Amino acid sequence: MAARLGRVSTSSPVRVTCAGANGVELVADAYGSPSDPAVLLLHGGGQTRHSWGGTAAALAAQGYYAVSADLRGHGDSDWDPDGNYTFAMFQTDTEAWCEMLHTPVVVGASMGGLAALWTEGVRAAEGLAPACRALVLVDIAHRSEAEGVQRIVDFMTGRPEGFANLDEAADAIAEYMPHRPRPTNLDGLSRNLRLGEDGRYRWHWDPKFMDRDRRPRSTTDFEMFTQHAQHLTMPVLLVRGRMSDVVSEETAQEFLQIVPQATYADVGGARHMVAGDRNDSFTASIVEFLAALPTA
Repeated sequence: MAARLGRVSTSSPVRVTCAGANGVELVADAYGSPSDPAVLLLHGGGQTRHSWGGTAAALAAQGYYAVSADLRGHGDSDWDPDGNYTFAMFQTDTEAWCEMLHTPVVVGASMGGLAALWTEGVRAAEGLAPACRALVLVDIAHRSEAEGVQRIVDFMTGRPEGFANLDEAADAIAEYMPHRPRPTNLDGLSRNLRLGEDGRYRWHWDPKFMDRDRRPRSTTDFEMFTQHAQHLTMPVLLVRGRMSDVVSEETAQEFLQIVPQATYADVGGARHMVAGDRNDSFTASIVEFLAALPTA
């Protein structure tokens, strides 16, 4: 496994890499000291490692080595040469990061959380030790609301021709997330877009990621993910956006019954993208959970 680690400050990240499945190089930003307990941050589908707001830097300031990774086919990580974005691939990627980081806490939002849930469920079923020492699922559980998932899919596949400029992309996001103020500074948005040879901006992920036969299964296929959840043995925190249309309060309570050791944080004023909607409240819930864990 190829990897490069380095000591970094809490505010200025260092690029780190890891070898994932099928020869894909995975890229991350690392905050803090590698000698501190590690926290691996896995973003949602269609996002990048920059989606966590100030969470990674805040965790580093609390004494953690926070590694915010681009999933395969996203951001600066390689696109899969075969267009393979099944959960078997994400499992291998997650295991590679966890091995490199010596059994970290994994914080996974949406698809990143599903990748971690899948990984631990499959490993447990195969009699393998957990890859992470604790798990935080951010607005994702064993089942999802089909309407909310479809809204995400529609947004991700809705503009294959891309955008003429950053303002057009900002308008599309504002329409998708009307609860958030439209940003006036678009510098952050530019990190989630790539400029094509045709001069148009497109989202910073491989279009093959959304191919129907190769994209990851969602938790609308809940029987499989219920089995994975039942296999969890490590401490678990479920974080839900109180206004989420992807994870209902009923589903959250059901998850707490399936995973009796799990704790729960319901973040007011947040929808599915909890970290982006209410970053301070979200980060506080993560810090509180980490502080209560047994010493690594």
